[in-house]
Amino acid sequence: MLTDAELDRIWFGCGNFGGIGSSPKLRDKGDSEEQALKLLDYARSVGLRRFDTANSYGGGASEIILGGWLRSQGPAFLREAQIATKVGNPNGCAAGETPLSRTQVAHHLDESLHRLGVERIDLYYIHEFDRVTPVEETLDAMTRAVEAGKIDRFGVSNASLSDVKSVASTSSSSLCSRFEYVQNEYNLLSTADAQALIPYCAEHGLRYTAFSPLAGGLLTGKYGLGEPPPPGSRLAYAADIYSAYLNEDSFAAIERLKRSAEERQETVGEAALRFVLDTTGVDGLIIAPRRVEHFTSLGIEAR
Repeated sequence: MLTDAELDRIWFGCGNFGGIGSSPKLRDKGDSEEQALKLLDYARSVGLRRFDTANSYGGGASEIILGGWLRSQGPAFLREAQIATKVGNPNGCAAGETPLSRTQVAHHLDESLHRLGVERIDLYYIHEFDRVTPVEETLDAMTRAVEAGKIDRFGVSNASLSDVKSVASTSSSSLCSRFEYVQNEYNLLSTADAQALIPYCAEHGLRYTAFSPLAGGLLTGKYGLGEPPPPGSRLAYAADIYSAYLNEDSFAAIERLKRSAEERQETVGEAALRFVLDTTGVDGLIIAPRRVEHFTSLGIEAR
């Protein structure tokens, strides 16, 4: 079972609420509000206090569900909880606009605040760089948001080392002090960031957070090479996203993980999380269970 210290490093991901991620095509494949509320209640019961969403998840439904649940928990918990959301995914941007323009950031920030029902967002991410908007313009929008008291800290997601360096060097002195987080995919099957980006973050005081620590569920051991994925699973709906993992090398690594988990008397999912948490320079990770029993399979149980 994960320790309290390890639990403190885990964010509960709300990317399946009302849809699967940001894709409009998958909005009927995600968790219903009833399912999402059960998961949130259980997440609180096991001690999770950090919640990660985005303006584009479920077309905005994720923020609405999370915000309503947070308010229902009372003001004391709302003060204790940390909320992260994002801006910049193309699916959340009007046609003809660039997702990270000054006007789009300002508009979507206000929309996120309204959906979440809060006056300030603890952590606001650039979801992904649109490669069109000058980074100076986006950072100016972030600076204005900080000065207006609408966000406390900000970070970048789906970012390369050069992206992170560019943001660090381009940010104003007041904004640079609020640049704290980098959120990228990192797991046993996707370790490229360990070469340079994670060490850079550690050296410069940035908190690296890993998403997809289970590689879309592959690292729970429930899939077999060449076998059809279980109905309703993430891989069944979004196989193209994880196609790079569907090879002999990946499944050989999964078999090694299974053996290691057995030796340590852990579940395979727990071993996959520990691999990420034990990586030097990784601050935390995001999990997104879709059923209550999934928490137990990750070594997360009610205290």
